Amino acid sequence: MKHKMSILFYVKSSKASKNGLLPIYQRITINGTRIELSTSKFVEKSKWNTSAGKIKGNSEEARLINSYLDILNAKAYETEKWMVNNNLEINAQTFKNKFLGVEERQRKLMVIFEDHNKRMKELIGKEFAINTYKKYETALSHTKDFLKYQYNLNDISIKQVDIAFINDFDFYLRNTKNCNNNSTIKYIRNFGKIVKQCYVNGWIEKDPFLNYKGKVKEIERTYLSEDEIESLLNKEFKIKRLELVRDMFIFSCFTGLAYIDVFNLTKSNIVIGIDCKFQ
Repeated sequence: MKHKMSILFYVKSSKASKNGLLPIYQRITINGTRIELSTSKFVEKSKWNTSAGKIKGNSEEARLINSYLDILNAKAYETEKWMVNNNLEINAQTFKNKFLGVEERQRKLMVIFEDHNKRMKELIGKEFAINTYKKYETALSHTKDFLKYQYNLNDISIKQVDIAFINDFDFYLRNTKNCNNNSTIKYIRNFGKIVKQCYVNGWIEKDPFLNYKGKVKEIERTYLSEDEIESLLNKEFKIKRLELVRDMFIFSCFTGLAYIDVFNLTKSNIVIGIDCKFQ
């Protein structure tokens, strides 16, 4: 984002000291918004050069104070240069914080993501299913791996997440993690929920997902023939675990129950009906 900055030194007559000296202030204007800072220096009104923003003459007092004002002037431009080089947004508040050494609270992506998942875990069975929680945990793991792979970082500011970050994450999931299109989109959408919450909370100025173009592709589901089911029924496994998996799958085929319903099935769910058969 482009910005315009100007610097001015001036004296405040309204804040004259008891001995008549006027305080010197530094005014930094960024995009029309003023930042007024005291220099902690004072001068007699007759000695101040308003147009030059300096003390008149070559006295020892003039040289010392004018030199100090030059240092403050240089510091302002150095602050501006540092913020530009680090791709930071420059406005009156962010500039003032950096110039004065006030650390702005940085909201970190991984901290926010982990807090979201922690809250989701506590609401399992109330608002969320355990499988939904597991999907977000997987998305969190992929995001951590991506940060380490792409930036060699454990966390970043949420403000650094832009469309380029999202597209790089998308490519990483497809290329490095070998995720198919639909899995990639689902992980990106889980990640996107975290980013959108940051936007709603006012922690970022715009939603970087507005220009993300990923789409889930429709998949044509195939089904097993009667012969294939029969073959699977008669298949002998040497490993008990595989037999159990086979039996659960066949049970789902015959009952129409989804995997999650079979997973949550208990003995209390199975009763003898009026036809004397299990239901």
